[in-house]
Parts: sequence; C-alpha cells; structure tokens
Amino acid sequence: MPMKGRIQVYTGNGKGKTTAAIGLAIRAAGAGFRVFIAQFLKGSPTSEVASLRRFSDSIELRHFGSEKFIIGKPSDADFAAAREGLKEAREAIASGRYQLVVLDEANVAVHLGLFSVDELISTIAARPAYVEVVVTGRNADHRLIELADLVTEMVEVKHYHREGVEARVGIEK
Repeated sequence: MPMKGRIQVYTGNGKGKTTAAIGLAIRAAGAGFRVFIAQFLKGSPTSEVASLRRFSDSIELRHFGSEKFIIGKPSDADFAAAREGLKEAREAIASGRYQLVVLDEANVAVHLGLFSVDELISTIAARPAYVEVVVTGRNADHRLIELADLVTEMVEVKHYHREGVEARVGIEK
C-alpha cells in the first residue's frame, strides 16, 4: 500500500524555500519516485535547473514565467504563463504518474493575483491520496496554511544582499 501523501508549504521572507523543495525532489528521485516541478514566475536559467537536468529520467521541471521579475502590475503574458502552469500542474497531480509535485513560487503567484488561492487549493485537492505536494513562496495564504500538513517558515535574520551582494552563480542562482 502506498504511503499517504502530505501537503507541505515552505514560506517566509528568508532564503531557501526553493532550495529545500529541490532537495526533497532529489531525495524522492533517489528513492525511485517520479517528480514534477512547476516553477511559477521563473524562466531564467539557474544552476538548480542545470543540476536537475541530471535527474531528467525521474524529475520533470517546467517553467511558467519570464526571465525577469514581475515589478508592479503583472503583464498579460505573466497571467497566461501562470494559468498554463496551474493547468499543467493540475494535470500532473491528477495523473497519478508522480509521487511528488512541487509548485514552486505558487504562493507568490496567488499573492500577485495570477490565480486564486481557491484555484490552487482545488488543484492540490485533485491529487490521488499518495501524491505529496510541496508549495513554496512568500506570503502563503492562511487557507493554504490551514490545509497543509507541514508548514515551514524561512525567516531572514541576516542576509548579505542587504550589503549589496548580488545573487551568485552556484549559490543563489
């Protein structure tokens, strides 16, 4: 009998939410699980993406965002990418093909109004009982937090970006 899948949320203003989710994805792949990662709001090449290519036989990674951060009001293209991502994530979750599905930055997509928390929750609810779902990003909605089985809040205590250090290849990007 397969184990019961849980809902995990990694949120907060601190660094490491996506990194934690990718670490879990690699662990799951090592255990023979199939993994689907939908990255919302992200499209630029990063070292984490390059690393995940090495696991392409068990981890499928899809991007649903542009190469730039959304500053101000999201564009029509931002809305379209997020909606397509949510549609593909729903299909991946419901398919039963994956034991772990990561919805990276989905909390931020909700916060920006690219899709609603109700749409996110109904997407998660479509999962077979054995599918683990991880949702990352700042500003997790309280309804998602209540639904989740595990919530981790990353809290920034100190960060060198406040001293003007840009994102570094292999560490932050």
